[in-house]
Amino acid sequence: MPTSKVRLNICGSSYVISTTESEDYMQNLADRLNLDMNELMSSSNTVSITTAAVMTALSYRDELEKASGSADNMRRQIKNYLEDAASAKMAAEELRRENDALRKQVDDLRRRLNLRDAALN
Repeated sequence: MPTSKVRLNICGSSYVISTTESEDYMQNLADRLNLDMNELMSSSNTVSITTAAVMTALSYRDELEKASGSADNMRRQIKNYLEDAASAKMAAEELRRENDALRKQVDDLRRRLNLRDAALN
């Protein structure tokens, strides 16, 4: 995907970002960042733009770590489910083969019983 330059306005400052993402996507990120930073700054007169940026970055990093942990956990669960499904499939196939062999034995025994009954009559 080609890179493009996107102009974003965050807390009154303009930034030009080179990205492969769409302008709308980048604008949405900037809007969220702007909103989150402004919320922090409005909560206290002592919160500077730098402090708001650091606190917001920490919050986003926390979200990322938790989401990554959840994704890793889901991947492990899916892997376990797939392994369980493969084992169950192999067991089912083995039981099908055993069932087929038993059906053949039953058919053979019935044939032999019928032959013996026919010989006795």
